[in-house]
Amino acid sequence: MPRKSVTKPITLQTDASEVTFAELSEEITRFKRLRNLSAQTIRYYEDCGRYFAEFFGADNTCDKISENTFYDYIEYIHEHKPDLRPATLHSYLTGIRAILYYGMKKGYVKQFSVLLPKMDEVVKETYTDSEVMLLLKKPDVKQADFCEYRNWVLVNYLLGTGNRASTIINVKIEDVDFDSGNIILRVLKNRKQYYIPISKSLAATLREYLTYRKGEPDEYLFCTVYGKQLTLNGLENEIAKYNQRRGVQRTSLHMFRHTFAKQWILNGGDIFRLQKILGHSSLDMVRKYVNMFSDDLRRDFDSFNPLDNYLGAADKGDRISMRVRK
Repeated sequence: MPRKSVTKPITLQTDASEVTFAELSEEITRFKRLRNLSAQTIRYYEDCGRYFAEFFGADNTCDKISENTFYDYIEYIHEHKPDLRPATLHSYLTGIRAILYYGMKKGYVKQFSVLLPKMDEVVKETYTDSEVMLLLKKPDVKQADFCEYRNWVLVNYLLGTGNRASTIINVKIEDVDFDSGNIILRVLKNRKQYYIPISKSLAATLREYLTYRKGEPDEYLFCTVYGKQLTLNGLENEIAKYNQRRGVQRTSLHMFRHTFAKQWILNGGDIFRLQKILGHSSLDMVRKYVNMFSDDLRRDFDSFNPLDNYLGAADKGDRISMRVRK
């Protein structure tokens, strides 16, 4: 059996010109772990580094990286990963930019400005009203198996909270507090725990679900048929099968989050609470949602608009008669 190669640690005595990109990637991963970033964020940086290493070469030294190298990498990504969505491409380029700037700070990479190309803002897809109604139709609990019923509850949860998939698989039974009407979210992208409210309909659904799911307080809320924690891939596969059986071919988990945000805005919810519920550190992403769904905001605009309501009320009163000037 071949021996697994071990990357040597970088020390203070290491010549900067000898540091390979593989060593830089390993160092930044270690640095991110020491900062106690989430496993999801660390995987993101690992993926960004791996894609760049496929292009540049893991064993090539970092002092060979230049501004032209980065621009060549952009062309490489366009050619070899044509199916990447603009937002995903931008995310990977942002990640490698952070890695390169870290390398510059440490003296491994020569100084240059890493300029990201401008990306077209793509409207985030959401489920249509008809698709949502198909997904929310409750299965017959006397006929359905546990997976189908649990997946129906999951769809209710996704549409009722806007949580990320990585957060959902880590929610435990004890995190749902029916008395206070809140769920505590402990595993989040930004590492900050916080509470979100449970709507009355979702609370009723979760209460019923727990009569079937049972389980101890410290067990995961959404589990496999064997009571184990769902994995991200497992959750994605289960929802994909569930959607397709309901006649909904689109199966994106994140699209539930976009649908939650869109409907919150269309129903008149304020963006400050939406920011807190979705767990965004700033209003930037929420503002993007508002801009993306601007066409939908036109719907029933007159009935909600203050001016039209004032004028509608005024029209019901006495009109001012005007005399004609002579």
